[in-house]
Amino acid sequence: MAVDDLDPVDASRPEDVGTWGRPPETRLLTGDESIDGAGTVRDFWAWSMSDLRANTVRSMLAEYLVARALGAAHRPRIEWDAYDIVTPEGLKLEVKSGAYLQAWEQSRLSMVTFSGLRARTWSSAEGYSEAESYNADGYVFAVLTAKDHASYDALDVDQWSFWVLPRDVLAKTGQRSIRLSRVEKLAESGPVTYVQLAQRVSDVVVRQET
Repeated sequence: MAVDDLDPVDASRPEDVGTWGRPPETRLLTGDESIDGAGTVRDFWAWSMSDLRANTVRSMLAEYLVARALGAAHRPRIEWDAYDIVTPEGLKLEVKSGAYLQAWEQSRLSMVTFSGLRARTWSSAEGYSEAESYNADGYVFAVLTAKDHASYDALDVDQWSFWVLPRDVLAKTGQRSIRLSRVEKLAESGPVTYVQLAQRVSDVVVRQET
């Protein structure tokens, strides 16, 4: 059925607005929730997210690690937000991740490049912004450093390295994507480990007013 064939919803009628307006707040699932007649949510997660070499899954894992390190994992991930994480101190962070190894057969190690640094924002009231912008207070670049499949373990936090840049430093480049080598030059110091990440964010990132 074409969209034009649908009956319009009258926004002046509360009973109609309630069916499609603001959704309820997302809650963290435990994994034990039942999918009626089809296992549990944990079964679904295992089926859909077991390949930790896959770009989409590894990227979400990187976001989780950063959120966990900064005490912000109590808030479910929001797919469409202008940034990935809000810390308890109110810092807005964007997480970009990469790796040398992929889920497919490779003839050489991947060059680590981070994309989507600038993006248009979206709101239900105004839709998409006209121009792209740097929308986070700080940017965390996470790299899974393993270079052979035998040792690759995305669940080993010691295999992850993190670089942190404040928004103003990144904005001065004007770049929409950036190579790891460029991030290394822009960072005031070298990478940090998972256990050092929270302190580095505190040292480097300043909350922006807008």
